[in-house]
Amino acid sequence: MMKNNFYRTCWVLAVLLWPVSVLAHEIRPAIVTLTFKTDGHYLADISTNMEAVLAGVSPKHADTNESPNARSYNQLRELPSPQLQVRIQEYLKTYLSGINIEFDGVRDFPTLNSMEVPEVGDLQRARISVLHLAGKIPHGAREFRWTYAPEFGASVLRQQREGAAGMDAKWLKEGTRSEPYNLQTGAKEISRAEVMRQYTVLGFTHILPKGLDHILFVLGLFLLSVKWRPLLVQVTSFTVAHTITLGLSIYGIISLSPKIVEPLIAASIVYVAVENMVTTELKPWRPFVVFGFGLLHGLGFAGVLAEIGLPRAEFLTALLTFNLGVELGQLTIITGAFFLIGVWWKDKSWYHARVVRPLSMIIAAIAFYWTLQRIFGW
Repeated sequence: MMKNNFYRTCWVLAVLLWPVSVLAHEIRPAIVTLTFKTDGHYLADISTNMEAVLAGVSPKHADTNESPNARSYNQLRELPSPQLQVRIQEYLKTYLSGINIEFDGVRDFPTLNSMEVPEVGDLQRARISVLHLAGKIPHGAREFRWTYAPEFGASVLRQQREGAAGMDAKWLKEGTRSEPYNLQTGAKEISRAEVMRQYTVLGFTHILPKGLDHILFVLGLFLLSVKWRPLLVQVTSFTVAHTITLGLSIYGIISLSPKIVEPLIAASIVYVAVENMVTTELKPWRPFVVFGFGLLHGLGFAGVLAEIGLPRAEFLTALLTFNLGVELGQLTIITGAFFLIGVWWKDKSWYHARVVRPLSMIIAAIAFYWTLQRIFGW
């Protein structure tokens, strides 16, 4: 029996903590910012993982390690910035052929003004390069449309007219052609139902599978008490808190540098995991501590929405449904953990010693490494 419990615990460890190994290999959409200038030109700034593009990593894979081209991708990630820039230049013609910029149905071919390729840094995170493209808007053109080649993955299209307030943002799946953007009046507003769908999905996927630190935080909350009522109190406290700071940050009322927020988020995971190891019961102050940490995590979520943008006409709807998606992601983690752990072991006398402590120790170790990594930029 002891041996079976040991093997089952190891299996649960593998299932619950597998996302940690893919931090460097997460495939994220390209962020494309189109600016239509009053002098008749346009600028297209594309922020993306160019190593994945060069290696031919298909977006159908959940992470780059699943691709048959994973070895090539990893080699590219180790290239110094000047060498990677040379590789991008060599591939540029092919890359630009996968970018379809249309004015009134007629394709335009932009040129590369410059590129920003960071030096090799934290190999635990994907390197994001920025390509600055430019072109001329045909005289009298009324509509603009964008398509990003499906082999390059999804894109978040942000469009703005020079001098106009606000920015229109759309999340496009692989190979999806954007809706027409009126160069005089802006984008055609999408329905509230579509905004709700898009931002609920965005919030959910920011937790599963992309929010590795949030996954570990929620697992830390789950482990100490697998009873639904105290668990929901903690999760609700966390949700209310991150909703507050997310809203305040998006409205520009508060702001904190990611260099401060990200290490503190990792440190919050360490705290929860360590508390799990030193106590066997849920303390009355735990929901208040979780609330405080939720304020930090909300600032982390704000970074995602600030990058992607919110539709001006449905700003509040997008904000609320993003939070809904985050909540659904958290509840999915808890439900999965409950059926993997709670159903089998929650009433066992050895639950804390053989399940909570080992899992919490691993979570604490990972989060402590992340804390140091984010402080010192390893």
